[in-house]
Amino acid sequence: MKILVAIFIFFITAIYLIVPSPDFPPPPPDSVRSSEPADTESPLRRAYFTNMSREEVINFYRKSFDGNTRFFSIRLNYPPEEAQTIIRDQTRSTYLEEIVHPLRETIYINGFEPKEKKDEIWYEGKHFRQKVIVRYVPSSSITRLSIWFCTFVIGYFIFKELTNFCNLKK
Repeated sequence: MKILVAIFIFFITAIYLIVPSPDFPPPPPDSVRSSEPADTESPLRRAYFTNMSREEVINFYRKSFDGNTRFFSIRLNYPPEEAQTIIRDQTRSTYLEEIVHPLRETIYINGFEPKEKKDEIWYEGKHFRQKVIVRYVPSSSITRLSIWFCTFVIGYFIFKELTNFCNLKK
Protein backbone atom coordinates (compact mmCIF):
# COMPACT_ATOMS: atom_id res chain seq x y z
CA MET A 1 0.00 0.00 0.00
CA LYS A 2 2.85 2.40 0.85
CA ILE A 3 4.41 1.77 -2.54
CA LEU A 4 1.15 2.60 -4.35
CA VAL A 5 0.79 5.86 -2.42
CA ALA A 6 4.41 6.77 -3.20
CA ILE A 7 3.93 6.00 -6.90
CA PHE A 8 0.73 8.05 -6.95
CA ILE A 9 2.47 11.04 -5.32
CA PHE A 10 5.40 10.69 -7.71
CA PHE A 11 3.21 10.75 -10.83
CA ILE A 12 0.86 13.52 -9.66
CA THR A 13 3.86 15.72 -8.87
CA ALA A 14 5.50 14.79 -12.18
CA ILE A 15 2.38 15.92 -14.05
CA TYR A 16 2.46 19.21 -12.11
CA LEU A 17 6.12 19.67 -13.05
CA ILE A 18 5.82 18.73 -16.72
CA VAL A 19 3.32 21.48 -17.59
CA PRO A 20 5.24 24.22 -19.47
CA SER A 21 6.04 27.47 -17.70
CA PRO A 22 3.65 30.36 -18.38
CA ASP A 23 4.69 33.36 -20.46
CA PHE A 24 5.92 36.58 -18.91
CA PRO A 25 3.04 38.11 -16.93
CA PRO A 26 1.21 41.03 -18.60
CA PRO A 27 1.74 44.65 -17.55
CA PRO A 28 -0.53 46.20 -14.92
CA PRO A 29 -3.58 47.98 -16.35
CA ASP A 30 -3.09 51.64 -17.29
CA SER A 31 0.67 51.36 -16.84
CA VAL A 32 3.47 52.60 -19.07
CA ARG A 33 6.40 50.31 -19.85
CA SER A 34 9.77 51.86 -19.16
CA SER A 35 12.24 52.17 -22.01
CA GLU A 36 15.12 53.28 -19.80
CA PRO A 37 18.35 51.38 -20.57
CA ALA A 38 18.54 49.58 -17.20
CA ASP A 39 14.93 48.39 -17.64
CA THR A 40 15.43 46.91 -21.10
CA GLU A 41 18.70 44.99 -20.73
CA SER A 42 17.03 41.64 -19.98
CA PRO A 43 13.94 40.09 -21.58
CA LEU A 44 13.12 38.47 -18.22
CA ARG A 45 12.95 41.81 -16.40
CA ARG A 46 10.48 44.58 -17.23
CA ALA A 47 9.66 47.87 -15.56
CA TYR A 48 6.38 49.78 -15.53
CA PHE A 49 5.18 53.09 -14.23
CA THR A 50 1.77 52.87 -12.60
CA ASN A 51 -0.66 54.62 -10.28
CA MET A 52 -1.78 51.37 -8.64
CA SER A 53 -1.09 50.70 -4.95
CA ARG A 54 1.25 47.98 -3.72
CA GLU A 55 -1.61 45.59 -2.90
CA GLU A 56 -3.26 46.22 -6.27
CA VAL A 57 0.00 45.43 -8.08
CA ILE A 58 0.70 42.29 -6.05
CA ASN A 59 -2.89 41.04 -6.40
CA PHE A 60 -2.83 41.72 -10.14
CA TYR A 61 0.37 39.72 -10.62
CA ARG A 62 -0.72 36.92 -8.32
CA LYS A 63 -4.01 36.59 -10.20
CA SER A 64 -2.38 36.70 -13.65
CA PHE A 65 0.51 34.39 -12.66
CA ASP A 66 -1.77 31.80 -11.03
CA GLY A 67 -4.45 32.16 -13.69
CA ASN A 68 -2.08 31.04 -16.44
CA THR A 69 -1.36 27.69 -14.83
CA ARG A 70 -4.16 27.07 -12.31
CA PHE A 71 -1.46 26.22 -9.75
CA PHE A 72 -1.23 27.44 -6.21
CA SER A 73 1.43 29.95 -5.34
CA ILE A 74 3.28 31.15 -2.30
CA ARG A 75 3.79 34.85 -1.63
CA LEU A 76 7.09 35.77 0.02
CA ASN A 77 8.10 39.18 1.30
CA TYR A 78 11.74 40.35 1.27
CA PRO A 79 13.45 43.40 2.75
CA PRO A 80 13.76 46.14 0.11
CA GLU A 81 17.55 46.04 0.42
CA GLU A 82 17.53 42.62 -1.28
CA ALA A 83 16.35 44.25 -4.54
CA GLN A 84 19.93 45.19 -5.39
CA THR A 85 20.85 41.50 -5.34
CA ILE A 86 17.68 39.92 -6.73
CA ILE A 87 16.52 42.51 -9.29
CA ARG A 88 19.50 44.63 -10.29
CA ASP A 89 22.25 46.57 -8.57
CA GLN A 90 21.33 50.19 -7.82
CA THR A 91 17.61 49.35 -7.86
CA ARG A 92 15.57 51.63 -5.65
CA SER A 93 12.99 49.77 -3.63
CA THR A 94 10.15 50.30 -1.19
CA TYR A 95 9.04 46.68 -1.27
CA LEU A 96 10.14 43.39 -2.81
CA GLU A 97 7.88 40.36 -3.04
CA GLU A 98 8.12 36.99 -4.71
CA ILE A 99 5.29 34.87 -6.05
CA VAL A 100 6.50 31.32 -6.51
CA HIS A 101 4.99 28.14 -7.86
CA PRO A 102 6.79 25.56 -5.69
CA LEU A 103 9.34 23.48 -7.61
CA ARG A 104 8.59 25.57 -10.71
CA GLU A 105 8.89 29.21 -11.78
CA THR A 106 8.81 32.45 -9.82
CA ILE A 107 8.31 36.17 -10.29
CA TYR A 108 9.82 38.94 -8.20
CA ILE A 109 7.94 42.21 -7.92
CA ASN A 110 9.89 45.25 -6.82
CA GLY A 111 8.09 48.51 -6.21
CA PHE A 112 9.44 51.96 -5.54
CA GLU A 113 6.99 54.49 -4.07
CA PRO A 114 8.73 57.81 -3.36
CA LYS A 115 8.35 59.25 0.13
CA GLU A 116 9.94 62.62 -0.57
CA LYS A 117 9.03 65.24 -3.16
CA LYS A 118 12.52 65.13 -4.70
CA ASP A 119 12.01 61.44 -5.56
CA GLU A 120 8.68 61.88 -7.37
CA ILE A 121 8.31 59.73 -10.47
CA TRP A 122 7.83 61.53 -13.76
CA TYR A 123 8.07 59.65 -17.05
CA GLU A 124 7.34 61.10 -20.48
CA GLY A 125 5.77 64.17 -18.87
CA LYS A 126 3.34 62.20 -16.69
CA HIS A 127 3.38 61.73 -12.91
CA PHE A 128 3.16 58.19 -11.49
CA ARG A 129 2.64 56.79 -8.01
CA GLN A 130 5.29 54.10 -8.34
CA LYS A 131 7.72 52.24 -10.55
CA VAL A 132 7.33 48.47 -10.60
CA ILE A 133 10.05 46.11 -11.81
CA VAL A 134 9.04 42.51 -12.51
CA ARG A 135 11.64 39.78 -12.84
CA TYR A 136 10.48 36.43 -14.18
CA VAL A 137 12.52 33.29 -13.44
CA PRO A 138 11.24 30.36 -15.52
CA SER A 139 12.54 26.81 -15.40
CA SER A 140 12.53 23.98 -17.91
CA SER A 141 10.36 20.91 -17.47
CA ILE A 142 13.37 18.62 -17.88
CA THR A 143 15.25 20.34 -15.06
CA ARG A 144 12.20 20.21 -12.78
CA LEU A 145 11.61 16.52 -13.49
CA SER A 146 15.29 15.68 -12.97
CA ILE A 147 15.32 17.42 -9.61
CA TRP A 148 12.03 15.76 -8.63
CA PHE A 149 13.32 12.32 -9.61
CA CYS A 150 16.54 12.78 -7.60
CA THR A 151 14.57 14.14 -4.62
CA PHE A 152 12.19 11.21 -4.75
CA VAL A 153 14.99 8.62 -4.92
CA ILE A 154 16.94 10.25 -2.08
CA GLY A 155 13.71 10.57 -0.06
CA TYR A 156 13.05 6.87 -0.55
CA PHE A 157 16.47 5.92 0.84
CA ILE A 158 16.13 8.33 3.77
CA PHE A 159 12.69 6.91 4.58
CA LYS A 160 14.07 3.37 4.34
CA GLU A 161 16.97 4.20 6.68
CA LEU A 162 14.66 5.90 9.18
CA THR A 163 12.32 2.91 9.30
CA ASN A 164 15.32 0.59 9.79
CA PHE A 165 16.62 2.84 12.57
CA CYS A 166 13.22 2.92 14.28
CA ASN A 167 12.95 -0.89 14.05
CA LEU A 168 16.38 -1.26 15.69
CA LYS A 169 15.32 0.89 18.65
CA LYS A 170 12.40 -1.41 19.42
